Amino acid sequence: MDPAEPKTTYTFRLKVTWPSGQQRYYPSISVSTEKEPLNGRNLHNAVIRSDELELCRVLQSIKVTVDVPDKLDFTPLMVAVMKGFTSGVQILVHHGADVNKKNNSGKDSLMLACFHGHLDVVQFLRSCGASWSYRDGSGCCALHWAAAGGHLPVLQYLIQDGCEVDVRDDTSWTPLMIVSVMTGDSAVASVLITAGADANVQDRDGKTPLMVAVLNNYEHLVKILLDRGADPNIQNQAGVSAVQMARAFERKNIISLFVDKK
Repeated sequence: MDPAEPKTTYTFRLKVTWPSGQQRYYPSISVSTEKEPLNGRNLHNAVIRSDELELCRVLQSIKVTVDVPDKLDFTPLMVAVMKGFTSGVQILVHHGADVNKKNNSGKDSLMLACFHGHLDVVQFLRSCGASWSYRDGSGCCALHWAAAGGHLPVLQYLIQDGCEVDVRDDTSWTPLMIVSVMTGDSAVASVLITAGADANVQDRDGKTPLMVAVLNNYEHLVKILLDRGADPNIQNQAGVSAVQMARAFERKNIISLFVDKK
């Protein structure tokens, strides 16, 4: 028969056939299956639905590991963090969830909270021992992910909490470089530079945030960087400057900014 359903009654009747062809039916019997045991799927579903009562019920059953990962290797705490399910985060940590546990890409709950912009969750995780100095598989820390997410309150909190503003990942990208690469968010760049980020920092190929902003045609970011001391004449390892890049890619709007700065 097919796999039995939970909490279901089934009726069976045994039929016996002898070699002579004679058959006999025995009295029918009924059996019932029990409720399906609680498992990691129940825990994750409770978090996805932001269901506090179900979350507590599953955790109190003591039958499910609190850090059980889903198919994407996210723990229930990581999922709650990304959703901004603050009460769920608190419940999971109370039941022993590891705030510094990493998934298969090296990301932990604090990095995910920073990227998704949930300041209250970030603050709670920090109060529970989550570290902003840990790195993911590419060398990024929580401040890199806060810069990528573009959430100013989280970014400002991390800086006030002591994060190094020019921390580098495995490619020597600082959070300011992440802004130039990914978002072009001039407000985030301003916060970082005000906090001491080097506007002329170079990665392992010699690129500066200004060069990358030019290549991505982030005009407003280019203006902010120039206003805050970025040098358009610094050259990368290939001997090319931001000014030369702007000319090569015919960024006329950006070339005019360079002219105005002379």
